[in-house]
Amino acid sequence: MTGRMSEILNQNEIDALLSAVTKGGMKPSAPSARDEEPQGYDFSRPERIGRERLRVLTAIYEAFARNAAAHLTGVLRRTVEARLVSVEQSTFGDFAGTPGPRCLVILSAAPLPGSPILEIDPAVVFPFIDRVLGGTGDAAPIPERPITDIEGRIVQKLVTPVLGLLKEACGPGEPVEFAAVEVRTSAQLLQSAGPHDPLVLATFDVRMGEAGGCIRLATPCATTEPLLGRFGIGVSGASGRAEPAPERVEHSLAEAPLEVVADLATTQITVRELMDLETGDLLKTDAGADSDATVYVEGIPKFKGKPGRNRRNKAILVSRPIEPGKTR
Repeated sequence: MTGRMSEILNQNEIDALLSAVTKGGMKPSAPSARDEEPQGYDFSRPERIGRERLRVLTAIYEAFARNAAAHLTGVLRRTVEARLVSVEQSTFGDFAGTPGPRCLVILSAAPLPGSPILEIDPAVVFPFIDRVLGGTGDAAPIPERPITDIEGRIVQKLVTPVLGLLKEACGPGEPVEFAAVEVRTSAQLLQSAGPHDPLVLATFDVRMGEAGGCIRLATPCATTEPLLGRFGIGVSGASGRAEPAPERVEHSLAEAPLEVVADLATTQITVRELMDLETGDLLKTDAGADSDATVYVEGIPKFKGKPGRNRRNKAILVSRPIEPGKTR
């Protein structure tokens, strides 16, 4: 028999199959490897933040890292580099269990619930404090002790304006007012969360010259979920009128401040000439009077332009872009 009729068994064939199964002539197919290996699930660490949410948080924290590095560079008058290393889900118990002296800045995020925690590595906080107090901030033996109350106040004042940049990175809408509430040296003293409470842990690598270490931002899911609701992917019940996530992130990045510097000319002088300089002296350079100035954006040469005035302000008229990888 061929065609569709070949798929239909007659009564004799059915009886033969039943007989073979009864006598053990046929064995059931072996389970697949996937069926043999059960998939584990840790109920103490539920995954509450999906991949799409993590992507949005990654974009927010990357923008925050760039802005924070630019701000700290201006405040400390030394180049500070910051980059996002990872964004992952964790629990308060794992975060609090890290041994050794710690610098923990307890935050508020009104009107959102929960208390985020900013942990600053001693290898970062002590050079920063040294720089604020007039030192070089260079890498040196890090004291194996908790920070003092005075050092804690310095950290709190240093962190406060940086939190404004985190507010900007969270995008438009109702503003989230981040504030540094207090500075502590041990997470074991915190009673606001249980050991199994989930949180989102963002890890940043921060460098200032040879000194550097990690800064971690631990945000409870109670704070993260309504924040993500601004991007239309928060908890159920979030307004469907929210702007899609890519547009929100693009708008947030478009508002990030950039440092623009116009370099008119450079020259070299001796130490003796420097010591003899007085008010009204002229420094001669190799640049002609009609030479273009180089416009740097975040230290990268981007444009050539003509210096001039716009009303009562000095200005640069952009004449042409500089190709990537070139300086002229």
